[in-house]
Amino acid sequence: MHATMARTLALSATPGNGTPTLATTLYDQLRTDLLAGLHEPGGRLAIEALCERYATSQTPLREALNRLVADGLVQRREQRGFAVSEVSAADLVEITRTRCWLEEIALRESIAARNPAWEDALVLAHHRLARTPRSLREDRFEDNPQWEPLHRAFHRALIAGCGSRWLLGFCDQLADQHHRYRRLSAPKAFARKRGVKGEHQALFDAAVAGDADQAVALLRAHFERTARVILGDTARLEITPLRGRAAPTPPNAKRPRTTARQETTP
Repeated sequence: MHATMARTLALSATPGNGTPTLATTLYDQLRTDLLAGLHEPGGRLAIEALCERYATSQTPLREALNRLVADGLVQRREQRGFAVSEVSAADLVEITRTRCWLEEIALRESIAARNPAWEDALVLAHHRLARTPRSLREDRFEDNPQWEPLHRAFHRALIAGCGSRWLLGFCDQLADQHHRYRRLSAPKAFARKRGVKGEHQALFDAAVAGDADQAVALLRAHFERTARVILGDTARLEITPLRGRAAPTPPNAKRPRTTARQETTP
């Protein structure tokens, strides 16, 4: 984890009047494109080519790239400039474990401090996600661009009441890293008819009920399933919770539900 949280704190990101600087605008554009997979992992980010592509000059571009280095989305290579961060099985396992650990803390704190405003925001985020299909087609996977922002908003709403902007910032940074891998798992998960919609429902129910142990166990299992879809069912991925907890109760054992359209990756 990088000590500098460029996206979260972004000191000097905007001038006194609140208008984003050119570097901040470039940072946002590059970050969006990196998360969308428009730049291949490990690929070189040539300054001249990027200046032409984003119609900018080298100084704000380098500032934006340095902030992306701090986020872990870009690597700085000695004497070779910048490159898109690589992806690997070991990196995915580390990201998944760390995200589970940090979001366990955030989720427990949110549930402990729950109030009507937090619950209302969570209900709305879940409702919007639940009514949005992951794929635009049922016979083959076709990414629905509306789903990912709603999915991100739901997971953020779960932990939004933790009371720590630092913790939320680290969770956001890990969510960005996780997203790079989840893009790879979406077609696989669709083919296997993974029931992500049901996973989200069970997680929502536990959080609203104030059952922190169950919610944390479901969240951890949710993230682990994504990693296993990418790495394969035989992958060894056992994430030890911060406190000894039992496995989550299967959602269907608690409250049978009508069959809904199958969703894909978390």
